[in-house]
Amino acid sequence: MKIRKGDKVKILLGKDRGKTGTVDHVDAKKGLVLVGGVNMFKKHAKPKSENDKSSGGIIDKVRPMPISKVQLICAKCGKITRAGFSLSKNGKERICLKCKAQI
Repeated sequence: MKIRKGDKVKILLGKDRGKTGTVDHVDAKKGLVLVGGVNMFKKHAKPKSENDKSSGGIIDKVRPMPISKVQLICAKCGKITRAGFSLSKNGKERICLKCKAQI
């Protein structure tokens, strides 16, 4: 998986096209990523019990999106890029394919 938790990404498609955010969670098996503050939806929730009236209402919730709709942003050059791999003494490292910097 070339995109990992904590990476800064840009949204390519959908209603949030052009927005940026950091990856909070990656589900490699399903091919989904959870980007904080992006792909927000409203959820209508009932109160948990009759005594607790405050827990119900309309809640903003972040939903996962396909990993193909996001592109990695390089920390050094600040451009959207694909991630490549290089072998070094420390092992396999991810690099930016535009500026060759380590991600």
